[in-house]
Amino acid sequence: MLATFVIGLREGLEAALIVGIVAAFLRRNGRPLLAMWLGVAAAVGLSAAVGITLALVEASLPQAAQEGLETVIGAVAVVFVTGMVLWMGRHARGLKRELEASAQQALGTGTSRALVGMAFLAVLKEGFETAVFLLATFKAATNAATAAAGAMLGILAAVVLGAAIASGGARVNLSRFFRTTGVFLVLVAAGLVVSALRTAHEAGWLDAGQQATVNLAWLAPPGSVQGSLFTGVLGVPADIRLVEVVGWVCYLVPMLAIVVWPPTHRPGALAGVRIRQTLAASAGVAAVLLAVLVPAPRLAAPVNTGLVAAAGSPAGTAALTDGGSRLTVRSPAGATTVVALQQVAVAEHRGLTARHLIGTEAADGDRFPASLTLADVVALNGRVPIGVDVQRNPGPYAARWSQASSFDVWTVDGALLDAAARRTVVVTLSGGGLPTPRTLSVAAGVRLPGSAAVVPGSWTVDPRQADQVTQAAAALDRGRTDARFWGRAVPVVLLLVAAALVVLARRRRRALGVPSVTAAERPATDVSNPRSNVHAH
Repeated sequence: MLATFVIGLREGLEAALIVGIVAAFLRRNGRPLLAMWLGVAAAVGLSAAVGITLALVEASLPQAAQEGLETVIGAVAVVFVTGMVLWMGRHARGLKRELEASAQQALGTGTSRALVGMAFLAVLKEGFETAVFLLATFKAATNAATAAAGAMLGILAAVVLGAAIASGGARVNLSRFFRTTGVFLVLVAAGLVVSALRTAHEAGWLDAGQQATVNLAWLAPPGSVQGSLFTGVLGVPADIRLVEVVGWVCYLVPMLAIVVWPPTHRPGALAGVRIRQTLAASAGVAAVLLAVLVPAPRLAAPVNTGLVAAAGSPAGTAALTDGGSRLTVRSPAGATTVVALQQVAVAEHRGLTARHLIGTEAADGDRFPASLTLADVVALNGRVPIGVDVQRNPGPYAARWSQASSFDVWTVDGALLDAAARRTVVVTLSGGGLPTPRTLSVAAGVRLPGSAAVVPGSWTVDPRQADQVTQAAAALDRGRTDARFWGRAVPVVLLLVAAALVVLARRRRRALGVPSVTAAERPATDVSNPRSNVHAH
């Protein structure tokens, strides 16, 4: 409520001053006031229509689009209040005299239309700014009803105070008034910067700099007076994030310095040029340092990934080799298998965009027994195979083994994200009384006759390690977003700011008629006219 009250008071006072001075001039010269009041009413109606239209448009949009519109409204509101604070800082001391002079000049043309237009445009300008600023503040406020009440009270107070000042019934130091309220509005606008950055993230426009910084819940508990002050008035959330802290500081510090700096100690024209040049050089250096020093993130993933069998027992390790074109698998016994891989697609896997590769391997099973008894066959198959008669086909049988393996591999940024192997072992029996060869599929994990070895089975990457790689890949994606923002976007903005400051410094130097930096910065110049660097603006 306090924030909207000050906004209504501050924004409404200038319009009220203009309307009051125009009304006084018209009344003094016997001119009717109806046209002026109609213009004021029309301006108020248009301003209200702007605010209502923006609110209705926002309410009709999807959630992400609403957040985007709130970001735009917040940014525009920050621009408005910044321009207003800076303009008032330069003109507040002589505002009433300037307004009276403008009104006298307009009335000197012999018609009151200029004065009516002056009142209409003043109210329209301030009303439009107020509508946008209040709409942005309502979104950041904890209670829209009290915020609206504060705005109405502020506008009413501005009308009363403006009428009293314009009629001479009250004497107010406008310079001090606007400087004091300017400090408060800068704090509110800094909160709007934070709110705009927060809604930009919620709209999907800004994903960088979302790291947690400090938790202010202990200082401003939700529902407390402190919480209402921080979130409702200053717009600072309890869980403020890194990019929001940077935005808040970068706006608040220079704006507060401009507003609170005593007018009698402000730098002169030439000093202002030097300050702009220094700030431009500083921004350029900061841009270069950020572009050079912001590191490129890397994926923190293990080189060798653990494998588990279907029963959950360890099945060795796997690693990508030859630049990710081969998969090297080492069994617990130390046997090594190298599989050539080929990419088949780029697909979503475990919530990440990954390369999907496949590979196959075939072996003849030379290390398996070449002869099997009927008991061995029953042990491998779990029962007497179909088509085998124990009386007519008693064995032993000649065994010819073959095994085939297929591999599915998913990689992300050159690291093994996930993998799975499916193995099929087939034995072909002949002889031992069999009229024709019989083919059996042997289940994985079955112990081979006369050996401690078992039939190799399928495996997958250990889920715990797959989760680690998934988290590392997600962290890498966030790191890249941050690196692009801090190492590219921010330096570009700083370079644009530096260029703008250089242009402003050159224009100011040209307006002062200073031919070169050397001539302008001679010590004799400042000594001969010490006031030139104090009171010139």
